[in-house]
Parts: sequence; C-alpha cells; structure tokens
Amino acid sequence: MEIRGLAYVVAQTDNLAEWQEYAEQVLGMMVGPAPEGGLYVKMDDRPYRMLVVEGSERRYVASGWELASEAAFQAALERLDEVGVGYELGDEARCQQRGFQAVASCQDPSGNRHELVWGHRSDLTPFVSPQGVPRFLTGDMGLGHTVLPAPRFEETKRFCQDVLGFELSDIFNFRPAPDAEPIRIHFMHCQNRRHHSLALCEFESQSGCVHIMVEVDSITEVGRAYDRQQEHGVPLSATLGEHLNDRMTSFYMKTPSGFDLEYGCGGLQVDWDEHSAFEFTRVSLWGHDFSVGQP
Repeated sequence: MEIRGLAYVVAQTDNLAEWQEYAEQVLGMMVGPAPEGGLYVKMDDRPYRMLVVEGSERRYVASGWELASEAAFQAALERLDEVGVGYELGDEARCQQRGFQAVASCQDPSGNRHELVWGHRSDLTPFVSPQGVPRFLTGDMGLGHTVLPAPRFEETKRFCQDVLGFELSDIFNFRPAPDAEPIRIHFMHCQNRRHHSLALCEFESQSGCVHIMVEVDSITEVGRAYDRQQEHGVPLSATLGEHLNDRMTSFYMKTPSGFDLEYGCGGLQVDWDEHSAFEFTRVSLWGHDFSVGQP
C-alpha cells in the first residue's frame, strides 16, 4: 500500500466538554462540531486532525491512514482481499464525518482499528490557535505519529509491513529489569519524511493506544504548552527530554481519553534512501522521566 501519512485519529470520551477545554486551553488547537456528532479538533488548514466521539468508555478508537488517490485506495482494497483481511466500507454518514471520499476499516491481529481513506474535503479555513501557537508541523507528513499496543507482536508487525506497507525505522528492546525478557518496540515509517508515523509496542494498553505525537516548530512552544499543562492540572506522563532515535524534544501528558499525548519539536526528517535501520539502547539522550506518570 502507498500510505502517505497519519491523516487523523479518532478518540472516544464520556465528556466532550472536557476534551474541548483540553484541546483549546492546553494543546492550543481549535474545536468545532463534527458531522454526525462529536468534536473536530483542528491543528492546520484541514477541518480536523482529531475526531472525538461520545461513548461510555474513554479510549482510542482508530487511526486514519491517507492514500494519494482513488486508484491507490482501490489497490489497497485489492491487497486486503488478496491476503484475506476483512474490511468494512464506510457509508455516506461515515465518509461525511471523516471528511473523505471513501473509508475502509480493518483490524490488525492485535485488534487495532485502521481506517484507509482518500480524497480529503477541505475549505482551507485557516488555523488560528486560541493560545497563539503559530503552527503544527503536519502537511505531507500527516498529523504526527501514533504508538499502538501489539501483544500479538509478530503477526501485527507482519500485517503493518506486508499488508499496510510500513517499513522499519528502528528498534528498541525495553527491559523493565536487567534480567527481564525484552519488550519489543518497533518504529515504522510510510511515504513521508517523518521518522515514524507508527510504532508497535509488545504489550496491552487499556486505552487502546500508548500515545500520539503532535509537533510544533520551536522549543518555546513546547515550553508554553508545558506551562499550560501545569496550569490546568493535566497529569504529566513524562518530563521534558530529547529522544535518541528521532531527536524529538518533548514531554508527555494524559488526554481525556486515557492515552498519552507527546508534545514536541525538532523531530528528524529522514532521507530514506540514506537511512539504515538500527537498534537503540536508551530511550532518550536526556530527560523523559516516565516514573512521574506511574501510580
């Protein structure tokens, strides 16, 4: 498949007002009503990059992966048919809410929902941050990245690589103790320069997602978001730090849907013809104390 990037994510909450306050006051994004119910969270010239729907459970629902054309979309469906992966085509209401010409939903072997889409709808309404954030780095690199649980790791990795068409960026083998078996985390890229648009973690996640990442264009904006997180009492999941693999300087905080959000700047943009996948042995060059988010 020729996936261009992470077009959007879908989250669920039992309190839309809480999500609206979080998006506007902490993230610095615009919020408006979505067709068929829910909230659009806007961070660039597209109508939304996060769709928040109402439900009894706070969780991550789906990742929306963008294809370049109707022909690429049809080729993706043919690939799913070829390997025997079932999918559901979205009806007009689903396409209207997602804002694309067509939507096809499928699940990977770990139960993560992936939505394949093409032909976004947009009136090019400009993004004007309620907190003065100049811009988020999106465009042809997509929303950012998503990190998904993959307890059935080998099958899920094969699905993402052999069916969805992702390629490996690098590997981290997390050891919770020196003598413990490693927990695999694989970082993957698609057809854009962002270091990774998807990562798979070899464990369960009650919220359905480990974290998503959004990127701004300066450490100043990361710091201002950190201040807003503190001011509004949003639980911190990891302190400020710089990752070794993608060089993102960021911090992590909880979303109202239970998964984490990484807010960062300075992420690598990679020439894939020159890149060699590798294993890194420490998460960060400095900072990123994840113990602050432990109960």
